[in-house]
Amino acid sequence: MAWLALSIAVVTEIIWALSLKWAGVQATWQAASVPIALSFVNMGLLAFAMRGLPASTAYAIWTGLGAVGVGICGALLFGEKLSMAQIGFMGMIVFGVVGMKLVSQA
Repeated sequence: MAWLALSIAVVTEIIWALSLKWAGVQATWQAASVPIALSFVNMGLLAFAMRGLPASTAYAIWTGLGAVGVGICGALLFGEKLSMAQIGFMGMIVFGVVGMKLVSQA
């Protein structure tokens, strides 16, 4: 159950970060309330996941996959450019996340 909660937290983290950009463009109180609400959901899911996973593993996976997801979605949704070097470093982040999962005690 902890891994499922962490997976949902990663997706929520990506949506949260993208909603910050959207809120900045929209500049309304309704748009600003979306990332605020998502941050509560996001932190709750991460805290729940950490009940069954080591904090270092959960946090590394959450931040790493969140960063990669935001980079990819930013390119797809907002036309942000990714260099080959950035894509390569994202691959290294994914490699590190897989490594954290493989050596995790949970």
